[in-house]
Amino acid sequence: MSVNLVPASASFSSLSKTWENAQKQYVESTAMSRSALIQVLQGIDADSCPTSYNFHAHTTKSDGQLDPIALIQQAIAIGLKGLAITDHHTTEGYQIAQHWLNHRKSHACKPDNIPSLTLWTGVEINAHLLETDVHILGYAFDPDAPSIYPYLQHHSVPRQHSGARAVIAAIQNAGGLAVLAHPARYRRPAAELIPEASRLGIDGVEVFYGYRRTNPWYPTPKITEEIQQLAWDYNLLPTCGTDTHGLNLLVRL
Repeated sequence: MSVNLVPASASFSSLSKTWENAQKQYVESTAMSRSALIQVLQGIDADSCPTSYNFHAHTTKSDGQLDPIALIQQAIAIGLKGLAITDHHTTEGYQIAQHWLNHRKSHACKPDNIPSLTLWTGVEINAHLLETDVHILGYAFDPDAPSIYPYLQHHSVPRQHSGARAVIAAIQNAGGLAVLAHPARYRRPAAELIPEASRLGIDGVEVFYGYRRTNPWYPTPKITEEIQQLAWDYNLLPTCGTDTHGLNLLVRL
């Protein structure tokens, strides 16, 4: 009996090549996801949220009341085109929802049953900006990237690693976009925080946000107009989101 032996060096080379190709495809996929998100954000306005897009929502994997599958099912029922699950310091909710969504799409019996929803990676990270505690949202990043890993452990990182510059760089080095969340909710005014965040290289700001917790949800007038102007002034991408922590994606609580 003849046996075809493959030299160990050739086998290792083949495996290494396969791994490199897989990594390259993943990086390219992440870049495409980021590019697609930028195109969407460039068209975001006051009417985009909450029935077309929602880039700020929480599940039971952090401090929300909706489990990830219930959240993604609700998003499909609403008819959302795009969504980001932004749990605090974890992407577990996103991973569960994405797995369910992939299964739903691959097992759809008819084309009409395939959800058109795009789910981007998301996270909300505690950070420090101008000696103020703020939250920075990350989108369309590779959750397995080494730079983002320390920020996905269900808790804040030590203060020396939680400066806004470090958080922004970690998200961007993972291929994603960094966005300052609800800039009018902090101890320092948005007119101070946004220019500084821009100086540190942030990509966007959460422009359309319901500061008054109204039902139905809508972006708070005047405040969001001021934030939008600052976003224009500093050439930052706008986002919108309900910041849902309850059982209804269409409101905050």
